[in-house]
Amino acid sequence: MLLEERGWSEYRLAKECRLSESTIANIFRRNSIPSIPTLEAICSGFGITLSQFFAEGEMTELTPQLRELFDNWVTLTPEQKDAVLAVMKAFHSDT
Repeated sequence: MLLEERGWSEYRLAKECRLSESTIANIFRRNSIPSIPTLEAICSGFGITLSQFFAEGEMTELTPQLRELFDNWVTLTPEQKDAVLAVMKAFHSDT
């Protein structure tokens, strides 16, 4: 569980997510199902995407740089994405 991994309390999670403590408490204590906006806020507080939240296995935290990269990536055309990948591969092969 992400709370335990980070050593966070429910209070800290509420503050990081900008949600009320009662909202977080209801999710954990009453096993209520959060709405999509609430789940997005929780993911944002943890610095992860929704897809990472539901992914199995190891998770990579979404740093501000990765978030910026993803935000810019989705606006690119397929040709631009191919060009960016080619540049990245060229940088990698230089090392």
